[in-house]
Amino acid sequence: MTACTALRRLPGAQPMPHQRSSRRRITALVGAAAGLAVPIPLATPAAAHDRLVSSTPGEGATVEVVPAAVQLTMSAQLVALGAQVQVSGPSGVVSTGEAQVAGTDVTQALISAAPAGAYEVQWRVTFSDGHLISGSFAFTATAASTAPTPTAPADASSSETDAAAEPANDAAASTGSSADSSADWGQWAPVVLAALAGAIAGTVLVVIRRRRRG
Repeated sequence: MTACTALRRLPGAQPMPHQRSSRRRITALVGAAAGLAVPIPLATPAAAHDRLVSSTPGEGATVEVVPAAVQLTMSAQLVALGAQVQVSGPSGVVSTGEAQVAGTDVTQALISAAPAGAYEVQWRVTFSDGHLISGSFAFTATAASTAPTPTAPADASSSETDAAAEPANDAAASTGSSADSSADWGQWAPVVLAALAGAIAGTVLVVIRRRRRG
């Protein structure tokens, strides 16, 4: 039995230096493996930056009248797919048509004659990277929006005026034609009468000569 073997078997014997080094290496490797197994939460760029930048009307704003449309401005480019904006007020849903997406803006039209009161805007948009976010905000209108005043079509008035002018034009044309005919007859009447008189005189002379010869 060697001296080293005898030391390992003795109770309370201290480990040799090369044994302590091996144990330290094993402990370090086990700790590194355990650290790799623990997931570390990371914030994605989309989650960190995609957001609502501003709106018209603004969140919590009070406006004089209900606007004709609500506009949202986002922090990045949007796609039309999945874009939705619903505006509700005292009379119910007042948004009409589909939300229009242009770049970083979303515009939602509202009905006319919407009443005064508190309104809530619920929205959902999709960014160009596929990230979808949603949210809501409120605003208040102190007066209702006004409905457009109907106006008579200009074409109808023009048609009625043209229709009234046509009989007058026809009458004027008829009067002009009659006047022209009268003027023409007055110009040629002496010539025609002279020709008839000459024809009659010639006929009378021929008859007189025949009687004399007979």
